[in-house]
Amino acid sequence: MHMLAPDSAQTVLDVRTLVKRFGEATAVDGLSFTVHRGECFGLLGPNGAGKSTTLKLLLGLLVPDSGQISLLGHSIPTQAQTARLRVGVVPQADALDPDFTVAENLVVYARYFGLPGDQIRARLPALLEFAGLSQRAQARVDQLSGGMRRRLALARALVNDPDLLFLDEPTTGLDPQARHLIWERLRNLLAAGKTIVLTTHFMEEAQRLCSRLAIIDHGLRIALDTPEQLVHDQIEPQVVEVSGDRVAEWASYAAVQQCCRRLELVGDTAFVYCDDAGPVIAAAEQFQGLRYLKRPANLEDVFLKLTGRDLRD
Repeated sequence: MHMLAPDSAQTVLDVRTLVKRFGEATAVDGLSFTVHRGECFGLLGPNGAGKSTTLKLLLGLLVPDSGQISLLGHSIPTQAQTARLRVGVVPQADALDPDFTVAENLVVYARYFGLPGDQIRARLPALLEFAGLSQRAQARVDQLSGGMRRRLALARALVNDPDLLFLDEPTTGLDPQARHLIWERLRNLLAAGKTIVLTTHFMEEAQRLCSRLAIIDHGLRIALDTPEQLVHDQIEPQVVEVSGDRVAEWASYAAVQQCCRRLELVGDTAFVYCDDAGPVIAAAEQFQGLRYLKRPANLEDVFLKLTGRDLRD
């Protein structure tokens, strides 16, 4: 999806050589990036990569050991309270109040920003409409589906009309229909000029929404560019997934035939990265019982190449 280039002259978040340690462990290790007004900037990384710690540092909830953060022109953490008045946050856990209705959750949260009652009431219909909850304003939170609760959390983050939104795994646990609806809402926010910093494990989400993204691992930034450029620069253009009982034997045959640039064997599937899928498919057809799928390379291939396929806890 093509997105308009952000206004590079307007930096809303500037992070320079950020370091945070917990005892002997370094959670964030010299991290630097900038976010420009009007863009969706992604922070991608496996579990334990330092994403959550980074978000807490950016919001002034943790104090860095070294480095500099400028958020909406304010130095963090010393001016974090002032900066957060112009920021919206959607955490991984919704933290909605189950004792309140949908409308009451929005009203009570708005009061934390010192908004006058008439201003809150004036904003309420638009926020409910944005969340698709106009007909559920008096419903209790425990009566909402997971997708409804996530949309309410997003609407709640907008009560102060923020310039910058931090979204931490905004669609985790949602079904495809709810996820696509959230994506639509986020694209509407970007079209309205909002700036978004997004963490996600869904590579499709990052590829659809982010104008630029940084991949981090072990607290280090290991890549930063547009999704399209990362795919172009980091990975072969074609991928063939070959699977079946004889895939290990076939992988050895394919290596001898030199029909691919790179091959990863994971369980009973070989991921073959190549410029031309034709010879790979021809080789796969030499073995009975093998299945293959040809597809273009994507951001998930880049992510797995840079961070590995091992599980992270």
